[in-house]
Amino acid sequence: MKVLVIGGGAREHALCRSLSLDPDVTALHCAPGNAGIAEVAELHGVNALDGAAVAELAAGLQADLVIVGPEAPLVAGVADAVRDRGIPVFGPSAQAAELEGSKAFAKDVMATAAVPTARSYVCTTGEEIDEALDAFGAPYVVKDDGLAAGKGVVVTDDVEAARAHALACDRVVIEEFLDGPEVSLFAVTDGVTVVPLQPAQDFKRAYDGDQGPNTGGMGAYSPLPWADPQLVDEVMATVLQPTVDELRRRGTPFSGLLYAGLAITSRGVRVIEFNARFGDPETQVVLARLKTPLAGLLHAAATGTLATLPPLRWSDGAAVTVVIASHNYPDTPRTGDPIDGLADVAEQDGPKAYVLHAGTRCDETGAVLSAGGRVLSVTATGSDLTTARQRAYRAVGRISLDGSQHRTDIAAKVADAAAEAQDA
Repeated sequence: MKVLVIGGGAREHALCRSLSLDPDVTALHCAPGNAGIAEVAELHGVNALDGAAVAELAAGLQADLVIVGPEAPLVAGVADAVRDRGIPVFGPSAQAAELEGSKAFAKDVMATAAVPTARSYVCTTGEEIDEALDAFGAPYVVKDDGLAAGKGVVVTDDVEAARAHALACDRVVIEEFLDGPEVSLFAVTDGVTVVPLQPAQDFKRAYDGDQGPNTGGMGAYSPLPWADPQLVDEVMATVLQPTVDELRRRGTPFSGLLYAGLAITSRGVRVIEFNARFGDPETQVVLARLKTPLAGLLHAAATGTLATLPPLRWSDGAAVTVVIASHNYPDTPRTGDPIDGLADVAEQDGPKAYVLHAGTRCDETGAVLSAGGRVLSVTATGSDLTTARQRAYRAVGRISLDGSQHRTDIAAKVADAAAEAQDA
């Protein structure tokens, strides 16, 4: 199978790494890719938002499968352009991707499908914003209706900060605050059959102790030893399958990766948001534990044959990923700084720990430089979360990037709790 992956972040590097280990993949391409992806795939300088160019590249490569990684190309209709050329593509149509592209559209789908979610108001005027903020009270949850690269949500007790964020958006969703821990659950679907992956938890705040501004994600872990063993079955029955069924009923079937961001509240499971693609950094830990070859799974979703696949196989161990970010992230990050220590991780920690590139590029000498806010995802596996976490942070310690930042508490509480429970 010849596979083309669209995108250039750590999510796409995780996808390419898994695909490169799949014996059924005979050629692997990525556009535009990054310095790390270049080690496992042939890179192509194509604009990921240009559907015609992506489709032309896929046709020229005689690709058997195209995987669209990021949300912006999906909302822009890149998957449609590839599908129109008769090439199997993993990723929803532009219409179905509105499940992520518009919070208001997602709320409407959930209401029709009776999917449990937070009560909300869609606001376009200052008067509507004030009424919604007053109705719910603190803490205020304000979401930009459109795509915002994981940073369009403000959760605050400061009504003026909430109002300022709302007024800066063309259209905004203001909703009740959901208590309880958050869980990310991915599902692969061909528009009819839904196959859930293993749940993960990510860390959105920039600093230790869940302090600081929201980011695109500073780390993640899987599995979730504290979660109800029936959680995946419950979410399948109340969230994932009803949503896929409703989109098909509307004539906009969803084929690709449906990502449910969930809150496990005192009143039960509630959907915080949907995404129309693999999440970052959760993909890094979920794929690290997936033993079923990835290409066949995604190809089955792209060709409507998911129902014929055997159950997915998973490792019994755990995975942890820690994001190394640039100076000043999530504000305007500093880029162009050299990254050292990557070879040390490969030599001393692999294959139990490895580095996935997010925002990197090579200069004319071949040196790897930072090229974005989130620069690297250092990922490790182990027999349990404590072991995986130790390996991840040992590898993080080998990497040098001037001014960089990372959280030191990814999976710390749950690893300690799991270790105490085992000792007891």
